[in-house]
Amino acid sequence: MARVIAAILFVLCVAAMAIGAVGVRYSRTPLVLPTVPFDFTVERGLSLKAVSQKLTDAGLLAEPYSLWVLGRLTDEASKIQAGRYRLVSPISPMDLLQKMVDGDVLKVGMTFVEGVTFRDMRAALEANPDIRVTLKGLSAKDILKKLAAPETNPEGLFFPDTYQFSPGTSDLDILRASYQAMQKKLTEAWQQRAPGLPYQSPYEALIMASIVEKETGRADERPQIAGVFVNRLRLPMRLQTDPTVIYGMGEKFDGNIRRRDLTTDTPYNTYTRDGLPPTPIAMPGLASIKAALNPASTDKLYFVATGNGDGSHVFSRTLDEHNRAVAKYQLGR
Repeated sequence: MARVIAAILFVLCVAAMAIGAVGVRYSRTPLVLPTVPFDFTVERGLSLKAVSQKLTDAGLLAEPYSLWVLGRLTDEASKIQAGRYRLVSPISPMDLLQKMVDGDVLKVGMTFVEGVTFRDMRAALEANPDIRVTLKGLSAKDILKKLAAPETNPEGLFFPDTYQFSPGTSDLDILRASYQAMQKKLTEAWQQRAPGLPYQSPYEALIMASIVEKETGRADERPQIAGVFVNRLRLPMRLQTDPTVIYGMGEKFDGNIRRRDLTTDTPYNTYTRDGLPPTPIAMPGLASIKAALNPASTDKLYFVATGNGDGSHVFSRTLDEHNRAVAKYQLGR
């Protein structure tokens, strides 16, 4: 009887070893991708068993049980994370399981560039097929409430950058990341500001930064532009900057700014009103923020574009000098 039991145990051990060897071989054998790249989505709450069936139906797995069993044996079945995954080369079942446990999901990017408005930003979010739109139809104030932002106007509150996210991420989540990035950058720059600036708050510095952003695309000129506007605020002297007028015109702006536009009063017309406009006029980049908070030390009060195609300006100290520069560079006299 003992011999029979020993024989049975031996057979069972051999069988277990054989099954184990098969399991190890399966876990390490690369799976052939049905397409390259091969994308699949793990919906939130989906079990590994359901995912295995989904991958079988898609042609990645020959049958749905082995991957599920592998997950149970390694105690990883309940740890897989939701998201869209991309495979670009053959992958072993073990590595596939680990990829889902690590949440190594496909990332896509959303880029916001310096100088765009919040309206442009919303349009870009709504047009991106990888973004889940949840804010369409909401007012700007409602969106700020969802962000728990104390401001009442969203213009300029978001930091221009490329944000990486998993497809299916909501527009609110991306806006939150951009808003928080701007708060961080602005706070850091404010702490390193030059002394004696005519700003009462970081928000006023942000307004100035947005004006600098729209006035020049040249990095070397931003501190000079900011220096001119800071000088005007200190005198006091009206800023008289066209980009604020254009912003105040809204959809009425047709690409040309006329004399009557400069004299038509709006909250953003810095030809008719003193001081800074009530809000930023665009999304400023970090360079413009730093320029606004560390402007060049200059005695210049005026500038005019040279019109030579490189975006450069000529800076003047007096109105007479400025008028001569306008005659030369703008009127060709």
